[in-house]
Amino acid sequence: MTSNIKTMMLLALLSGIIIVLGGALGGKGGIIIAFALALIMNVGSYWYSDKIVLRMYGAQEVGPQDAPMLHQMVEELAHKAGIPKPRICVIPEQAPNAFATGRDPEHGVVAVTQGIMQLLSTEELKGVLAHEIGHITNRDILIQSIAGVMASAIVSIANFMQFAAIFGFAGGDDEEGSNPFAALLLAFVAPIAASLIQFAISRSREYLADDTGARLAGNPLYLASALEKLNAYSQRVPMQHGGEATAHMFIVNPFSGANMAKLFSTHPPIEERVNRLRQMAQRY
Repeated sequence: MTSNIKTMMLLALLSGIIIVLGGALGGKGGIIIAFALALIMNVGSYWYSDKIVLRMYGAQEVGPQDAPMLHQMVEELAHKAGIPKPRICVIPEQAPNAFATGRDPEHGVVAVTQGIMQLLSTEELKGVLAHEIGHITNRDILIQSIAGVMASAIVSIANFMQFAAIFGFAGGDDEEGSNPFAALLLAFVAPIAASLIQFAISRSREYLADDTGARLAGNPLYLASALEKLNAYSQRVPMQHGGEATAHMFIVNPFSGANMAKLFSTHPPIEERVNRLRQMAQRY
């Protein structure tokens, strides 16, 4: 199953949860209200998420005169991907990492830490930059925003259902057949399911960006070697700014280390990503 097909199936599951919750809450009206709330909460973050996250990490835009090699690599990779050259920012952190942001390829930004430029070889850095440009090319920010809207709608409905079930009112179109205990259970389980689906979508998009990045860089081993180094160093040198809410944006999780349960991880295991890239290299 390709990553795109898997993503569409996971988004369909989120839609299914909304339909079930909306029906339990009050049919179509409950769904419409939840979506309206979710859109209001997420539209701002979609349009301004790049500015927010760059400010959060103190990222500073650099010009070609400041980082000529970085600009040359990004320009070559963007041209190969068929997208406009993204803006380039440097994060004043020793923790080696990188992320991409921007709501579409015309507003793309690639951000790298000082630490990653010091740690990786030229080929490894090219693999990382190609991965991040892969995120921009695949419009992952848009997909994550859609998933965020759906998950927020689920949380909104679930919160109201918990309130309604506890106080014994509301419960769908057929009051006589409503079950407050079942509604309460559904209200608690649905947000957890939505979070797990969001994590699965994030992992699926990481695999797709690995595949796209490996093709753009011309050698999957560049990224494989970079991931191994980043995994080892990021656990010893944690990020000083930001938090778990933005961890999914980075090429490797900068906060959780090795102890986060696989089920709740925003990233696929590094070992699996490296193995997939090495298998891809054998076909080149």
